[in-house]
Amino acid sequence: MLNKKPARYKSAVYAAIWSGHLDTMADWKAGAIRLLRMVLVLVRDLAYGQLTLRATGLVFTTLLSLVPLLALSFSVLKAFGVYNQIDPILLKFLAPLGEKSVDVSKWLIKFIENLNVKVLGSIGLALLIYTVVSLMEKIEESVNFIWHVAQLRSFARRFSGYLSVLLIGPVLLFSIIGITATIMATPQAERLLATEPIGGIAYALGQAIPVFFVIALFVFAYRFAPNTSVKLNAALTGGIVAGLLWQAASWAFAEFARTSTQYAAIYSSFAIFLLFLIWLYLNWLILLLGASIAFYSQHPEYLVLEQGEPRLSNRMRERVALMLMYLIGKSYRDGNPAQTFADLTQQLGVPTYALQRVIGSLEQGGLLLQTGDDPPAYLPSRDLGSILLKDLLHAVRTAGEEQYLEPQAVPAPAEIESILARMNLAFEDGLRDLTVRDLMTPAASAAADR
Repeated sequence: MLNKKPARYKSAVYAAIWSGHLDTMADWKAGAIRLLRMVLVLVRDLAYGQLTLRATGLVFTTLLSLVPLLALSFSVLKAFGVYNQIDPILLKFLAPLGEKSVDVSKWLIKFIENLNVKVLGSIGLALLIYTVVSLMEKIEESVNFIWHVAQLRSFARRFSGYLSVLLIGPVLLFSIIGITATIMATPQAERLLATEPIGGIAYALGQAIPVFFVIALFVFAYRFAPNTSVKLNAALTGGIVAGLLWQAASWAFAEFARTSTQYAAIYSSFAIFLLFLIWLYLNWLILLLGASIAFYSQHPEYLVLEQGEPRLSNRMRERVALMLMYLIGKSYRDGNPAQTFADLTQQLGVPTYALQRVIGSLEQGGLLLQTGDDPPAYLPSRDLGSILLKDLLHAVRTAGEEQYLEPQAVPAPAEIESILARMNLAFEDGLRDLTVRDLMTPAASAAADR
C-alpha cells in the first residue's frame, strides 16, 4: 500500500497537468497550465538532446564562417564610411568574456583586415560567399527543425534573402546608429539632455536600448528565419524571453569568466578561446530555445509530454482528410481565396507533421493540387462532383503501402481474407456514390445516413 501512494499521487499530478481541454478552463487556470506544460516540454527537448546537438553544430559552422561573414559585411560598411563603429558593437557582444574581450576583438579585426576581398579573385570570392551562406542555411535548417518544416526555401530565395540580410542589414543598422549619434552630438540635444527630468529619462533609455535591440534581433530571426508563416505575437513571445535570457546569461557568464582563474592556469593562453566557444554555444542555445518558445506559442497542440512527432490514429486520419477536402472544396466552390497550409493548420488545430502526411496522401492520390503561389495553396484536382469519397478515404488508408509493406506481403488464411473482403465491401457500399460535393449538401448526407 505504501508503494502505491506515490504512483497514485504521480498519476493525479500527471492528469492535472496534461488531461483536459484548456478551452473549458478558466482563463487564469488555462494560462498557468499552458505555461507549466511549456516549461516541461522545453526541459524535455533539452534532455532529448536535439537542441544542444544543433547548437553545437552551429558553433562549428560559426567558427568556419565567422571571419568571412564579418569580412563580407565589413567590406560593405567600409564603402559607407561606418567601419569605425563596428568595434564597439563587437566589444558589446564579447563583453561577457571579461577583460580578454578586447584581445578577442582585436584578434578578429586583424583577421578581417588581413582578408582582402579584392585579391581573392572570382573563385575565392565565391567560396567566401558560399561559406557565409552556408551559415545562414544552417540556421534556417535548425529553426525549421524546431518548426517541423521539412523543406528549405528555394535556392534563389535563400541566396537573395541571405545576401540581403548580410549586406543591407548592417548598412541600415549602422546608418541608424550614425544618425542617432549625430543628432545626440548637436548643441541643441546636449542642452536638452542637461535639463531634468529629460536627462534622467534619456539615461534610462540609453541603458534599456541595448536590451530592446537584442530582443528586436531575436524577434526578426523568429519571424523570418523559418520557412513558414510565423505570427508576430509568437515571434514577440520568443524574442522577449530569448532577449531576457541573453541579458541574464551575459551577466552570469561575465561573472564566471571573472572568477574562473583556474582555467587560465590550466589552459594558459588557450583559455580565452575555450571561453569564446562556450559563449558562442550559449548564444546559439538561447536562440534555439527562443525559437521553441515561439513555436509552442503558435502551436499549443504540440505541448505534449511524449517525444517525437504527434501521430494520428487511423480514424483521425480519415476524419482529417474529410475535413481537408471540405474546407478546400468549400473555398473553391464559393470563389474564396484558396486555402494555404497555414490556414488549414489554424482551422483544424492538427500538428503540422500529421497534417502534412494526410495532405501528401491526398496529393499522391491525385485528389489535390498545389498552386504556384508563395506560399502554395491547395485546390481540388477536378470537379467536386467527380471526387468520390471512397477514393478519398482509400487514398488515406493505403498511403505509404508502396514504400513499406503491401497487403500481399502478409499472407493470411482464407477466413481472414474473407473478413477483410467483407469489411471493404461494407466500406464501399456505405459510401455508395457520395462525392466531395455531398459533404457540403446536408440533404445528401442525411439520406446517406438513412
